[in-house]
Amino acid sequence: MASAVAAIAAKTALSVVPRKIRVLTVDTHQLVQEGLAAMINREADMTVVAAASRADEAMDDVRRYRPDVAILNLLLPDMRGEDLGRQILAEFPDTRILAITSAQSHVEARRTLDAGIHGYLSKAVSVSELVWAIRHVQAGDEIIPGPVACPPASQTESLTAREVQVLRLAAWGNSNREVAAQLAIACEAVRMHMRRVLEKLGARDRAHAVTIALTRGILQLGDWGTGQSFKQTH
Repeated sequence: MASAVAAIAAKTALSVVPRKIRVLTVDTHQLVQEGLAAMINREADMTVVAAASRADEAMDDVRRYRPDVAILNLLLPDMRGEDLGRQILAEFPDTRILAITSAQSHVEARRTLDAGIHGYLSKAVSVSELVWAIRHVQAGDEIIPGPVACPPASQTESLTAREVQVLRLAAWGNSNREVAAQLAIACEAVRMHMRRVLEKLGARDRAHAVTIALTRGILQLGDWGTGQSFKQTH
């Protein structure tokens, strides 16, 4: 009898299925949500337990489902992704967080790391890279692509605060005269700042400079607004 009980116990132990990695996805686009769920749920060791499109929904889902890994889009309608990451970690420090973005930049990557987020990936990664990253982040690793963590030397010259202000206002469609009026500086000063911006970014024109600034994280889509003024004294 004892040997039979032991045999049953051994068989039961061998048949125990390891606990799956519980994943929460946070993205504003339903198509992206469905794609992530389809890819992740195909894996035997992980499952999507919830999907949120806003930061407040994400916090509710974290409290309810206690995911092992949260995959965050860094551009959310009600909160920056890195700020949501801070909020999740403040309440649930054991949650592992993987950020995904459509435009990688070393500035954004640094800001993401500083928020305590554990991984940073482009939305252009393959399925195998995504599930690899989920497993490694859940296991305690940090996932930061080398080109993002270590930017080329040509990208290391920073814009000044004033140059960023000028570029941001220009991105809204303001003329040099309008930028000058909002910042209470001379038109010639605006032209000088814009020349420096183009030189530092290696841009052909304003539109190209805005594109480069977005890609590198110097400007954020969340910076766009209406009726904002950036008058400052220096």
